Amino acid sequence: MANSPTDGPPPFEDAFSGDDVEQQIYGTILQIREPVAASAIANRTDCDPKTARKYLQWFADLGIVTQHDGHPTTYERNDAYFEWRRINQLAARHSLEELQQRVRTLTTTINSYEDEYAAATPADVDALAVVETTVDQSIDDVYNDLADWMTAREERTRYERARQQRAGTADHEQVSG
Repeated sequence: MANSPTDGPPPFEDAFSGDDVEQQIYGTILQIREPVAASAIANRTDCDPKTARKYLQWFADLGIVTQHDGHPTTYERNDAYFEWRRINQLAARHSLEELQQRVRTLTTTINSYEDEYAAATPADVDALAVVETTVDQSIDDVYNDLADWMTAREERTRYERARQQRAGTADHEQVSG
């Protein structure tokens, strides 16, 4: 059966058009990178500013957005909330052993990059100097390595926090169980 034009995902610029106002506001919050007024959110989601303020206040109460007092009051995505949520999801979806293994694997990857580039962090590497002193690596190769290395470091931090959370939950269950 052929797909009709409405079967696929909505166009990116109108990704939340089929959702209710709450979902449209939430989706807009996910996309913003700086504080914005409720009126701007209302304009983007084609809703009344009072409705936008109501949902934004509710999202602020939940910690999803940070509210900045002023004239006008502005709101921005709370990245710490989304990081906390991701860690909780990891802890809930993976066993303590799985989390420990992932931390080990990521640590091995990180150590490999540290050895290869003789640096403690990707920020310590001068990509152009590496390319000038090696024959077998392009600048794109080095930048890809540095991006993978940074991602591995960030992911290890998340998995380690999830592991600690899971271990704390396991300890609590053993004590209270």
